[in-house]
Amino acid sequence: MRNKFIVSSIVGLRGFAASGAYAASKYALEGLSKSAALDYASQGIRINTVAPGPTSTDILGEERELAIRRLSEMSPSKRIGTPEEIAKGIAWLLSDEAAYVTGATLVMDGGMSA
Repeated sequence: MRNKFIVSSIVGLRGFAASGAYAASKYALEGLSKSAALDYASQGIRINTVAPGPTSTDILGEERELAIRRLSEMSPSKRIGTPEEIAKGIAWLLSDEAAYVTGATLVMDGGMSA
């Protein structure tokens, strides 16, 4: 079985202020993933989406520590994710342990979209 994954965002699951274009692109990825999963499931191809929430990466910019603090305050888990945590979710989706998973979105956001 072949596996594919798409990285989206929790912004593709619910709206966020001042994020219209970004949200539109992420909602589109969600629809594309689900449609492609249906199109290719009979060929043994699994297609899933990972929707990370705030993650500690360089995209947070020069004010990284301030951004981490603010985003952590917004999160029910009171922290943001790490790239390693997101990678583990992707690795699981690509593994044989997820052999019956297709057309799904793995939300990895510390509860922010709950």
